[in-house]
Amino acid sequence: MRVFANPVGAGSLWFDNLATADGTPVAYDPQARAFLPMPPFCINREVIGCNWIAPEQGAFCRSCAMTALAPDPSIPDAMPNWAQTEAAKRWVLDNLGRWHWFRPEDPGARPVFHMLAEGHTPVPMGHVGGVVTISVAEADSVLSTTRREALEEPYRTMIGHMRHEISHMLWWRLSLRDDFLEAFRAMFGDERVDYSTALQRHYHDGPPLGWRSSFLTSYASAHPHEDWAETAAHLLHLTDITDSFVAAGLASPELPNSHWDPYMEPDAERLIHVAASLVAGVNHVNRSMGLSDLYPFVLSDAARRKLVFVHNWLRRGAQGL
Repeated sequence: MRVFANPVGAGSLWFDNLATADGTPVAYDPQARAFLPMPPFCINREVIGCNWIAPEQGAFCRSCAMTALAPDPSIPDAMPNWAQTEAAKRWVLDNLGRWHWFRPEDPGARPVFHMLAEGHTPVPMGHVGGVVTISVAEADSVLSTTRREALEEPYRTMIGHMRHEISHMLWWRLSLRDDFLEAFRAMFGDERVDYSTALQRHYHDGPPLGWRSSFLTSYASAHPHEDWAETAAHLLHLTDITDSFVAAGLASPELPNSHWDPYMEPDAERLIHVAASLVAGVNHVNRSMGLSDLYPFVLSDAARRKLVFVHNWLRRGAQGL
């Protein structure tokens, strides 16, 4: 993620800022990729702290307009959890916008989001036909940690959920092309294998022996759909970690140059090599504070090939190239 210029004075702004250091209200324009000091602001600004601009007064911003169902505000913590969930959505949509997904120049469908709070039963997250369902309860750090430990996952965050579920929607978009499915099946396998049966087998039997040599995560081994979604999410992780590293003014001999834009890099293998080198260093820094690794995954040769495949499609797919 970029670090942005202050439109009314000195200093910088971060992606989630609502105001400058001196208190001047600002909002983010995702088309210009810049902060502006004047309305119209998103109508959700006072409701959930949305900091994007709107097309007109009293309207939703581009991101909030994609939310068709909002959580029941009577459920405890629904509103603060929803606010964090929408913030994660804005972050991921802006990431994908760097490759032109879901911007005005993208001729395809946008995702529709159902943001649901959890009452007495969990909300299953997923994607069907362009609709992405998200449990906003997962924004709660205690609940997320509890489920991460129960499922023996090394990483579980709302940004991670957003990247994963939107990646399912991106697969759906790409599958409408004439040239995608054959290439996908050659790399990931046949997604027509029964999905429910595959997930039941995964949760009952666990991942296959030696899964780490072929998959980024154990869940990716469950079905080709999940392998794609996990791989695409990890491509977004690695690209945005690298972009944020550069934007923060940090230096590394692995960077091609100090102004390198990872989202503009056409060579996927180069991007993945740089990202893997950077996360190894940042993991080392995290350990100095007794924290978990920022990126606790190992990139096998097979996983790298899948990341290259996803990169090539996501960079060109939004505009049908």
